[in-house]
Amino acid sequence: MTTVARQRMLRAAGLLVLAAALGLGFIGYLRPSFMVDLTNMVLAWCG
Repeated sequence: MTTVARQRMLRAAGLLVLAAALGLGFIGYLRPSFMVDLTNMVLAWCG
């Protein structure tokens, strides 16, 4: 894989993570109880 292709994939992955974080933040702003439930599910799954 070339360096340019690797940079593009990393940039795309970073943008995807940023979009997911912003989306979850917006949902948390609209429905805080959903974020509490989601956090509890993640914590329970992690042990």
